[in-house]
Amino acid sequence: MIKKKLVSLLFAATLVTPFMASAHEHGEAGIARSFIKEIQAVESSYASVHGAAFFQELSKGQHPRATVVTCSDSRVHTNMLDQSPEGDLFMIRDIGNQIATARGSVEYGINHLGSSLLLIIGHSKCGAIAAASNDYSSLEPAIKKELDTIKVDKGVASIDGVKTNVNNQVADAMNEYAEAVKEGHLLIIGAVYDFADDMKQGAGKLNLINVNGQTDAGKMQSELVRKDIADEKDAVKHH
Repeated sequence: MIKKKLVSLLFAATLVTPFMASAHEHGEAGIARSFIKEIQAVESSYASVHGAAFFQELSKGQHPRATVVTCSDSRVHTNMLDQSPEGDLFMIRDIGNQIATARGSVEYGINHLGSSLLLIIGHSKCGAIAAASNDYSSLEPAIKKELDTIKVDKGVASIDGVKTNVNNQVADAMNEYAEAVKEGHLLIIGAVYDFADDMKQGAGKLNLINVNGQTDAGKMQSELVRKDIADEKDAVKHH
């Protein structure tokens, strides 16, 4: 398993405050050279275990069931969503799990690859949210540009900002794909991967907080049931 040698380079640590970033500001080429060897070894083992037939099947094309928009944070990865994500998850990662800075990728996943699930995942201890809720004027222009599209109140508690941002992203998606949602072709879910247990639902749990724009628990469940019924009707129609 790949060792976590680059933990000091976590994106969250580089955004929150300058003094937190100074401990490992520019990285070390020696660590990088060692790490790429580990990556090559792991990938070689992965290729060997899966075999040629697995990759031949992948080469035929992709039909991912879900388009996933999540944060670039290194603590958030596909292995907590799907044990075999290849061909199943169309992954989009950016600062603060935003649609605004990755709209083309989201549209491709839904409109061209046919994903029936748009899953937007925020996470606890998000450096992008911490930065957006404070003064980030000293950061690089490109980073500031991406943070500008995160709409959270200044000084908001981290997990509250994370939830607000996820709900904002779902609202954006609902505006874009309202017809697909209405017709039962697309389910839009907002969730928080809470490895810090800030929501007190269990460390490492993926908490659903928004389903098709609904944030009330009962209404979220109704939306999930409604989608299931739509799927059953569609299945009957095609048989």
